[in-house]
Amino acid sequence: MAEQSSAYGRVRTSNGAVQVADGARDRSDRGTPSTKPLTVSLVIPVKNEARNIAWVLEQVTDEISEVILVDGNSTDATVITARRYRPDIKVVAQEGTGKGSALRTGFLAATGDIIVMMDADGSMAPAEITHYLHFLANGYDFVKGSRFIPGGGSLDITPFRWLGNRFLLGVFNTLYRAELTDLCYGFCAFHRRYLEVLALSATGFEIEAEMVVRSMQGGLRVAEVPSLELPRRAGKSNLNSVRDGIRVLRTVLRSHRSGVSGHVVQSVRKTVHARDRVRSTA
Repeated sequence: MAEQSSAYGRVRTSNGAVQVADGARDRSDRGTPSTKPLTVSLVIPVKNEARNIAWVLEQVTDEISEVILVDGNSTDATVITARRYRPDIKVVAQEGTGKGSALRTGFLAATGDIIVMMDADGSMAPAEITHYLHFLANGYDFVKGSRFIPGGGSLDITPFRWLGNRFLLGVFNTLYRAELTDLCYGFCAFHRRYLEVLALSATGFEIEAEMVVRSMQGGLRVAEVPSLELPRRAGKSNLNSVRDGIRVLRTVLRSHRSGVSGHVVQSVRKTVHARDRVRSTA
């Protein structure tokens, strides 16, 4: 993992499988650069987050073109509160159950060139989104937050969760010959045109790992940016460290055994870019 300095602090960029795939392909498959400003969709899954969602929405900056709230059948005032603080918010009903299902619902509803995903519990600061957008506008395809590089950190992680994350990260880095520093963290952003590349199917918290796996397999340029994880502002998390950790491990192992390689995904990716180029010249 190479580390670079920027106006936004320090960023780690993936080499290994990602950089090899990136260097091996024709750069033309990235599409024609556009002078139009990129539009940004912020996807936030929620379920009974009435005491937290106002804090999150108050901090969303003008960089965000649309906010999509994916409601998992909340029984409190989450949706009412969200509409009060953000009248233009797009509320969509979650299809299926689990965080993965909620995110996939939101991704399909998004219309922006870039999709940013973050939690509704106040543990992630919207002010950090500008760092993600900087790298997506400068050649990167998928940007994920890391609590474990200089400038990042966590005020919430327990020793047990830290050990679990390190174990899962070690398995991932070994299997995929990567040097990432954080795996189970759901503050990510990517170009919407890569949804077909990611081909997401996870229904639970393991979707965060699935996205990283598919990005690596697809040869996307991946960057990690520092992120500070804050304590949940109110309420109780739905995360179960043991159950969801096992699901993450299964996702990492199953995807590696499946042999879904860059050769398959890259063909889809090139089709996506070709379609984008046709649209941009129409």
